[in-house]
Amino acid sequence: MNKIAPTKTEIALLEQFVGLTLEDIHVPSSKEEFASAAAEIKAACVVGFDTESRPTFVTGDVSEGPHVVQFALHNKAYLFQLYRTDGHPFLMGLLQSEQVIKVGFGLRSDRRHIHAKLGVHFNAVVDLNTVFSRDGYHKEMGVRAAVGLVLKQRFAKSRHVTTSNWSQPQLTPQQMRYAANDAYAALKVLEALNLRREDLPVMALDTHTAMHESVDISAKFQPDMAR
Repeated sequence: MNKIAPTKTEIALLEQFVGLTLEDIHVPSSKEEFASAAAEIKAACVVGFDTESRPTFVTGDVSEGPHVVQFALHNKAYLFQLYRTDGHPFLMGLLQSEQVIKVGFGLRSDRRHIHAKLGVHFNAVVDLNTVFSRDGYHKEMGVRAAVGLVLKQRFAKSRHVTTSNWSQPQLTPQQMRYAANDAYAALKVLEALNLRREDLPVMALDTHTAMHESVDISAKFQPDMAR
């Protein structure tokens, strides 16, 4: 029997999801800041993840994204802007790391875009759509429905911000909150699911296969319940 995610009408009745504030969101701009951010992300071991790309509006245009890559910890988020090339070695190290588990929604396409943009394999990836599909939800869940189902909260998304220019050098406060909380919500959903740690479906390292493999990350996944 297929399970059904909450409808938009049902989600609209829920209390609003409380995400990270601007004070919790950091946009590194120097080598020192990138190094510090990468060290914190590596220490977290399991992080929320997402990317943002400048949208294309003309048929046939190919996206040059991602333009922003975001990592969420339990009390903060880091936004890596791809135009800041000083951050590329640190970003690529995090993306390739098999020790840092990256958790989000719909990450298969992110994998392809990251490889096309940076030429690296995106390792240690957990797509939460796989978790929900395995539990009987055959339609892709997405962050909004997952937050409604698991956290019983309403995750607001602005189409105006979604389709904004993510390649611009200075992100707006609205873009920063949007990007950070997409990744942060994924981490909070994972935390609330209370899965056995060895059962997290980590995508296989081969980006051209649809196979998944589970790995034991019991020593790595230690949610910080303080927030």
